[in-house]
Amino acid sequence: MTHAPTLRLAINGYGRIGRCFLRALRESPVAHRFVVSAINEPANLDSIAYLTRYDSTHGRFPGPVEAVDGELRLGEQRIRVSHARTPEDVDWRDIDLVVECSGVYGRRAELERFLAAGCPRLLLSHPGASGSDVDATIIAGINQNELDGRERLVSAASCTTNAIVPILELLDREIGVEQALLTTLHSVMNDQPLIDGYHHDDLRRTRSAMQSIIPVSTGLARGVERLLPQLAGRVQAKAIRVPTLNVSAIDLTVATQRPVSAHSINRLLADAAGGPLKRRVAYSEAAHASIDFNHDPHSAIVDGSQTRTAGSHLVNLFVWFDNEWGFANRMLEVADHWSRLWTEHHN
Repeated sequence: MTHAPTLRLAINGYGRIGRCFLRALRESPVAHRFVVSAINEPANLDSIAYLTRYDSTHGRFPGPVEAVDGELRLGEQRIRVSHARTPEDVDWRDIDLVVECSGVYGRRAELERFLAAGCPRLLLSHPGASGSDVDATIIAGINQNELDGRERLVSAASCTTNAIVPILELLDREIGVEQALLTTLHSVMNDQPLIDGYHHDDLRRTRSAMQSIIPVSTGLARGVERLLPQLAGRVQAKAIRVPTLNVSAIDLTVATQRPVSAHSINRLLADAAGGPLKRRVAYSEAAHASIDFNHDPHSAIVDGSQTRTAGSHLVNLFVWFDNEWGFANRMLEVADHWSRLWTEHHN
């Protein structure tokens, strides 16, 4: 039996998702397929090591962490660290895949700067500026078969699209989605200040993240339509930031083409969570609070206790998701699937 080669990864941008990606890889069943060889992050090495070792959301790193001679050392693993602020200032030529987690680069011309600097392939932790800016936008379990291994720029979409697209796809296939309204209740993010300050052009995001519930703009509807083009023009979304550290939720209202009941919808979702959507979508009717899903690797957890219907063609669902850990695990799945195809294509 021929084993797939170990592929060398680099992480560009070592913030919340970059650090979660590294941690998730250590807990993943595909960990043997990859080794993180490089990190590029403008912060100093001591800070990088400290925030790897201690994490307010996910706890201590499971193993020793040291900063030595320009490297981040995780036990025997040695990761070279650079502090460049542009793709051109890093030599990517000995890397098989760069995971772009800075969120700074979204347009194709910007992303191609990595390719010009020697990066063979780039996986984005965000949707990109538009669908045409990447070769493919992939959600694990939904459309990974669109990849053929020749792509060089791939997006893993966003945490919210990974949470809701599998559910919307299932509902549309089984009962028909006439219209859908989504409200994301999202934990605070680092583009918000702790106290009021001049942090953003969006005036609402100048307000203290920990004192208010704050509406913000969102591209979730466009993201859904990119993955489910049959729903174009039928999805609207809004987002509200809430003062919690992690774990978010989506309140989803769907006008259905076929008649439904709360029981039939819950049965459909529970069966899918135990079958075709297993590992990506879970189902529960327990009395949950958001903290229950911290460090949960699923893209989404349907809270069946909150399912409501009005009449026979209007259903409301409540979906939890760890916006950091769930998404990091889906990125790993995309990286693994794409890398297997890439290896086959180049052998």
